[in-house]
Formats: sequence, structure tokens, C-alpha cells
Amino acid sequence: MILVVLVAVLVYTLARPRLGTHTELRWSGNGHRWAAVGIGLVIGVYDGLLGPGTGTFLVLACVSVLGYAFLPASAIAKIANFATNLGALLFFVPYGAVVWGLGLMVGVANLCGGYLGARTAVAKGSAFVRVVFVVVVGTLICKLGWDLLHA
Repeated sequence: MILVVLVAVLVYTLARPRLGTHTELRWSGNGHRWAAVGIGLVIGVYDGLLGPGTGTFLVLACVSVLGYAFLPASAIAKIANFATNLGALLFFVPYGAVVWGLGLMVGVANLCGGYLGARTAVAKGSAFVRVVFVVVVGTLICKLGWDLLHA
């Protein structure tokens, strides 16, 4: 199912070349808040149950539903992803279900990648983030397709 949704995300993004080039918010006031809450609820449940592609879905929702450009949408997705990961830690730590060594290594790598990626994204803008988004979605499709074929 995730694979099909990711292919739809890729096709949708490629079919709309101007998508996410500029921020043009589609909601105002409480409408924006409620749309964001709805996105957070749906993607939060998905992230808690399954997880792969959560950042991708967050970026696409911020761009297509809320009207953000790719650069601010990516920043919003990073903050939301951090919050969901913190929430997962708060849940799993009391049960002793955290592999600290691996988690800390991945966390340090994520911080380094996030720092370099954020600096590059800010320097190059939304058009660059869009290209990276398409490449990441395409790579994720290939990886999940490969896993599905070799399961």
C-alpha cells in the first residue's frame, strides 16, 4: 500500500512542475490551524503504525494542502518528525524497549545530515528541495519495490 501511495506522490509532484515553488497559503486563520491539525492527526497515526515515508508525506501535505513552498514545508516536516520521535521515546523508554547505542549513532548521523541538508536547502531554495524530494521519493519507491519483490 505504501508503495502505491508513494508512486502517486511522485506522479502528482512531477505532473505539477510549479507545485511548491512559492508559498501561497490556501487557508487563513482557524482554517489553516484545523487543516494542519488534520494533517498532523492522519500522518501521526500513520507514523505510529507504520512509519516509512512520514517526512515525505508531511512535506507533500504542507505543499499541496496548506500551500507552502518546498523549503518551509521541509522545515515544518523536520520539526514534526522530531516531535513524533520524541513522543515515541517517551512511550518506549519506560518499557526498556530502546536500543540506546544504535539510536544515539543514528541520532548523531541525523543531526549531521540535517545540519548539512538545512544549510544546502536554505542556500539553494525551494527548487532544489523539490528536486531532492523527487529523488528521495523515487529512491524510496525503488527500495520498497525491491524489498517487496525479494520478500
